[in-house]
Amino acid sequence: MRFRNILGRFATGVVAITAIDPETGRPTGLAANSFTSVSLDPALVSFCVAHTSSTWPRLRGADRHCVNILSAPQREVCLQLATKGGDKFAGLDWTESPGGSPVIDGALAWLECSVEAEYVAGDHVIVVAQVHQLDKHHDGDPLVFYKGAYGRFDG
Repeated sequence: MRFRNILGRFATGVVAITAIDPETGRPTGLAANSFTSVSLDPALVSFCVAHTSSTWPRLRGADRHCVNILSAPQREVCLQLATKGGDKFAGLDWTESPGGSPVIDGALAWLECSVEAEYVAGDHVIVVAQVHQLDKHHDGDPLVFYKGAYGRFDG
């Protein structure tokens, strides 16, 4: 808990990793605040997923994923995607990225990616993904996670 509490003092943005589940043909996703750029050439990003995630195995099977950078008003979207089980996209509006992955309405930007590598690291897996397409989606402020709570950037 002390480790978590101390690291919680590092503010992060929040993203939604989304894809079409290849088995069901339905959209699914998960929320993550451990997202970062890795390389400019080639364009690579990374995010971390807990080994206990029941959604990541379904996302992993898709050819392409979308990293949606969530906006400040999307706290409820984040909480819905962070919930275990159920239809994670119930009531969510979205459009397709060029490769067919869900781009959540209201997200600030999206990056369409494919998994390049996965590295086991403690109780998580670090996913490195190659970016194939990306674009700005909406204007606004980012959803921020800080000290265990969601908020916004007032800069």
